[in-house]
Amino acid sequence: MVHYPAIDPVAVHLGPLKIHWYGLMYLGGLAAAWWLGNRRARASQGQWTEQQVSDLLYFGFIGVILGGRLGYVIFYHFDLFLADPVYLVRIWEGGMSFHGGLIGVALALLYFARHNNKGFLEVGDFVAPLVPIGLGLGRIGNFINGELWGREADPSLPWAMVFPNDPLQLPRHPSQLYEFLLEGVVLFTLMWWFSRKPRPSGTVSALFLMAYGLFRFAVEFFREPDAHLGTIISWLTMGQLLSLPMVVAGLLLFVWSQKTQVRGTSKI
Repeated sequence: MVHYPAIDPVAVHLGPLKIHWYGLMYLGGLAAAWWLGNRRARASQGQWTEQQVSDLLYFGFIGVILGGRLGYVIFYHFDLFLADPVYLVRIWEGGMSFHGGLIGVALALLYFARHNNKGFLEVGDFVAPLVPIGLGLGRIGNFINGELWGREADPSLPWAMVFPNDPLQLPRHPSQLYEFLLEGVVLFTLMWWFSRKPRPSGTVSALFLMAYGLFRFAVEFFREPDAHLGTIISWLTMGQLLSLPMVVAGLLLFVWSQKTQVRGTSKI
């Protein structure tokens, strides 16, 4: 095993104000998306402007926060919401869901597309390669917080860790780092490579849905299920159950885009 590198979750103490690493990861992901988005806009031959990138990221960030929180409450803690509806707005207690955030972002992209005379799939294809860096940084934030750890691992596993917040103090898979590698590094590399050339409209979005869904589904075998949920259907966790529709939707969208569209002409 290796020792968990205990890091103070608070990056900066300014009197009563505390700036957490997790929040800085969100800002880092937003900054990376802004920089990459502007780079893509400059290469779009006038199809995108830097102002549109700023507007898109603004609406997308709102979608992430609102959708992520709503998704977390509905998918993982609906019982607490029913007992105390104010729980929905107590975001300082933590709790965000990627799948809820994805729905929120999709709605934000739809709003942006309609108000900027762009196709929904065109907007999705533009933004999809900008997302993985933020996802990866978020998993680093989870690791620093010592949360969302993995399932029990064989103590002989060289990188097994005991997380300080784990009441059982078991050697576990550092599943946050697995997710950082797959959802961050690998997914970004795949999306950036695939989107560098003109593709049928919708295929970049489809690849993101398929790849993230598969990566998340795989990592769930190493990630400890939520204690109050356990597995939902047989061995399926909530994360796997929510990722399966992503894979199916991505596959259907990819096939449909390849068969029915001419490169770059879709207005959907």
